[in-house]
Amino acid sequence: MEIFPALLSVITDPTLLFAIVLAAVVGMIVGATPGLTASAAIAMLLPITFYMSPLFALAFLYVIGKSGRYGGSIAAILFNTPGTAASAATQIDGYPLARAGKAGKAMRVATISSIIGDLMGDILLVIGVGFIAAIALKLGPPETFAIYFAAFVVIGSVIGNSIIKGLASALMGILIAMVGLDPISSEERYTFGSFELSNGIGLVPLMIGVFVLGEVFAQLETRRKITGETEENASTADGSTLTWEEYKPCLPHALRGGFIGAGIGVLPGLGSAIAAFISYGEGKRRAKNPEMWGKGALEGVAAPEAANNAVSGPSMAPLLTLGIPGSTIGAILLGVFLIHGIQVGPTLFLTDKELVYKLFACGMLGILAYGLIGYFGATQVARLILKIPTNVLYPLIFLTSFVAAYSARGSMFDVTVMTVAGFAGWLMRKYDFNVAAFVISFVLAKGAEETFRQSLLMSEGGALVFVERPIALAFLLVGLAAMGFRIRGIIKERRIAQGELGDA
Repeated sequence: MEIFPALLSVITDPTLLFAIVLAAVVGMIVGATPGLTASAAIAMLLPITFYMSPLFALAFLYVIGKSGRYGGSIAAILFNTPGTAASAATQIDGYPLARAGKAGKAMRVATISSIIGDLMGDILLVIGVGFIAAIALKLGPPETFAIYFAAFVVIGSVIGNSIIKGLASALMGILIAMVGLDPISSEERYTFGSFELSNGIGLVPLMIGVFVLGEVFAQLETRRKITGETEENASTADGSTLTWEEYKPCLPHALRGGFIGAGIGVLPGLGSAIAAFISYGEGKRRAKNPEMWGKGALEGVAAPEAANNAVSGPSMAPLLTLGIPGSTIGAILLGVFLIHGIQVGPTLFLTDKELVYKLFACGMLGILAYGLIGYFGATQVARLILKIPTNVLYPLIFLTSFVAAYSARGSMFDVTVMTVAGFAGWLMRKYDFNVAAFVISFVLAKGAEETFRQSLLMSEGGALVFVERPIALAFLLVGLAAMGFRIRGIIKERRIAQGELGDA
């Protein structure tokens, strides 16, 4: 298999090994810091990839994403503040364990389970991605557009609490992506006479604004202070060890969570938070002691952490084979590919197959790196975070964001775009719009428009081409079915809630 020569090549490259270890540390610190996310860190670091080799840049940001997912468990367990959305499931049992003086055990369970889930996801990715790419090579423009359509609908309707707001977020992303020159006629669209807008909205400033400034604005509005209790949790975490007898009951939950996370990771837009909560719910249903879940069960940490991290690898499959990012981190990595002039899609496995498998190898080594650092040094990371005052952290993030946005193209207009996007990202979070749907739709829109127009040219303007071809029709129906199931689930939840209110 191609992965073994790739692993050997990466292991013998000191520069890549340094990038992997550094990324593991950075991702863990970012993920464990309340108010920061791995997506925000990757977006902020995106401009520096202009000056890196493609593999170095991709490996560095990819491992930050992996390590950041794991780092969220540190904040969830010790600070009772999920470092990531997916870590909210870990918090349910992690924080009660910390209050009971078992923070060290909880963090080691989280570390081992994260490694198991992440490795399972990566192994399934390596085995299956070649087959997906081979199938994708046989798809024409109508089938590809149908996949884009299904991705838009699934991302917009499935994530979040509101289908209307999710689809509206996706539509906003598409509209923003259309600003600039028409790709066929080169006529200006939505530029309002602005010369700067004729080149379109830049990916880098938009992502920095939405992910970094938007998140910081939201955290400043609802920021929580670190209490003395959380400091005590961090200080006593080193004192408790984890034995095999204690972890043995957690292993089935970690393995099940790995499969759940890997399965969900392949589906664009669903993400690690959904995987974590599904795994937690399934684990509790199958647990021998379900009454202990929510009160401090080690199995309640293992199940969501394995699923959370198992999403990472498989979420790369739709990105690499179809050019459709399966997550917000995938959308940013797509930006790195574009920056370096690499066309993402099924042909990637014909033109840059070696790069792809070396990236997979870096990801696997990144899992081992953050696993070792986390198992032996997670509490030191927590203590470091406790020493950073928010009145220093947030101004530093602001300054770095402005420098990063300007440095991408040396344009003050990009800084303006970043600032506007920051306020937009904050408002979207505040009013429960779907930030992930907005960003992913922005990234996908140009490819979707291109395949849509190619399909119409093939059929001489006939839209029936999308229903006359079986595969295209199937994907259109998948998207509509996903939205239908989502609507049905919401109606069912409302009926149950109304019934409970009526009984009360």
